[in-house]
Amino acid sequence: MKIIDGKATAAEIKSEIAKEVAEMIDIGKDVPHLAAILIGDDPASQTYVSGKEKSCKKVGFISSLYKFPADISEKELLKVVDFINKDDEVNGLIVQLPLPDHINVNKIIESIDPSKDVDGFHPLNVGKMVLNLPAYLPATPYGILQLFERYNIETVGKNCVILGRSNIVGTPISILMSRKAYPGNCTVTVCHSKTKNLEKICRTADILIAAIGSPEFVTADMVKKDAVVIDVGIHRVKSKETKSGYKLLGDVKFDEVSKKCSYITPVPGGVGPMTIVSLLKNTLKAAKKEVYK
Repeated sequence: MKIIDGKATAAEIKSEIAKEVAEMIDIGKDVPHLAAILIGDDPASQTYVSGKEKSCKKVGFISSLYKFPADISEKELLKVVDFINKDDEVNGLIVQLPLPDHINVNKIIESIDPSKDVDGFHPLNVGKMVLNLPAYLPATPYGILQLFERYNIETVGKNCVILGRSNIVGTPISILMSRKAYPGNCTVTVCHSKTKNLEKICRTADILIAAIGSPEFVTADMVKKDAVVIDVGIHRVKSKETKSGYKLLGDVKFDEVSKKCSYITPVPGGVGPMTIVSLLKNTLKAAKKEVYK
């Protein structure tokens, strides 16, 4: 069994990005600029946005944060998005999810300029991804692809089972793993809460991607020997074993499953760091106009 170290891989990619940014500065090009909108005071969202700001600083990006109270109106938020869309100095824009219930998430996502949609959630970018055209890929699926590449994990002809069908992870990674490319060329099965014989299907997987949103859902009896296991889940649960009273768990029961698989991502330190680094890569692409000329 080999642990896929997302933290170390992300650090390696950040160094590569920082070097490229330095080269851009040397020849007089503008520094990539990422703007983020944060609504409310959700601790997880605040932590994630703070991580993005630190990562931007580390690679030499400019980072801007637009923070608003949870009671901001949808109309006001749309005005902020429009303002940033029109700012030529900003290359990438993210609106941190989740949003308050009174705001239509799809309406906000669709209002973002596709050329600045470095989260890869705009329908135009999703459509381009489906057609295998140049696009900003959703950050978490993009991060998973990079882990396959960096660890030289074979995907061609493999059975890939994905647990979860969210628009953020499950659905896009199912498309990416089935496309005619590397990583890809898999036979993909998407499972969810209505799937029958779920355990049996999981045991057919050469590659199992768990993004089902349930702590330690995947147990050893659901995984075949030498499978590659990618754990996307992250859950803060109460624990008497830690000083903080909490510990982080994934969707996979790591201690059990790690004994059976060939590769596995830990939680934390697996897919999570790759999500942020993928956002940086998309922002660099936006600054270089590699997707939208």
